[in-house]
Amino acid sequence: MSGWDRFLDSFFNLRVAAEYLPKIIDGFWLTILLAACIIATGLAAGLGLAVLRALGIRPLNWLIVFVVDLFRALPPLVVIALLYFGLPAAGVQLSGFAATWLSLSLVLMAFAEEILWAGITATPKGQWEAARSTGLSFLQTLGWVVLPQAVRMVIPPLTNRTIAITKGTALGSVVAVSEILGAAQAGVSFSFNPTPLTLGALAYVVLFFPVVILGRWVETRFAWKR
Repeated sequence: MSGWDRFLDSFFNLRVAAEYLPKIIDGFWLTILLAACIIATGLAAGLGLAVLRALGIRPLNWLIVFVVDLFRALPPLVVIALLYFGLPAAGVQLSGFAATWLSLSLVLMAFAEEILWAGITATPKGQWEAARSTGLSFLQTLGWVVLPQAVRMVIPPLTNRTIAITKGTALGSVVAVSEILGAAQAGVSFSFNPTPLTLGALAYVVLFFPVVILGRWVETRFAWKR
């Protein structure tokens, strides 16, 4: 067998591919579910913290800044390990899916809060003053005037951060989540052949390439025109 034949047999073995393709497909759908959960909870929590920070309550702002900086500084894998392996010592047991979901949601929350806060502070002060002069309360001004402008300004960086964090779902394989990478690694272990990893790589391309293209379109669509 030539070197090229050995390469094909190792990474493009049709028999192994046919056997483990269903597992990769199951991991594909699990990855989509996990990513959707992370995006929904992470962005909602980040928006909530940004709104609370806008209230200007100093002790609360200190706490928000501390939490945000903490989760921005910690590697996502460390957060997953702490929640999955550390919480049982406190009597709280999380599944691998729940630990990955919560961990990556906290990381996305931290980055989303900073991005949204930047949008809020970048909104011209005159917008606040004009809205308040019409009789709107502070919360009405924030919700109806400032936040729509702030969100529009930060959609491109927020989209990029969301794409980046959802690719971190592969870290779930460390805590036995059978997403794409987890399913591929299990296939390699049972087949003694790396072809399942090739299938996993192709699955990631199928999943994230359209998302990256969407992100590029969003950057163009919502960029401020000069």
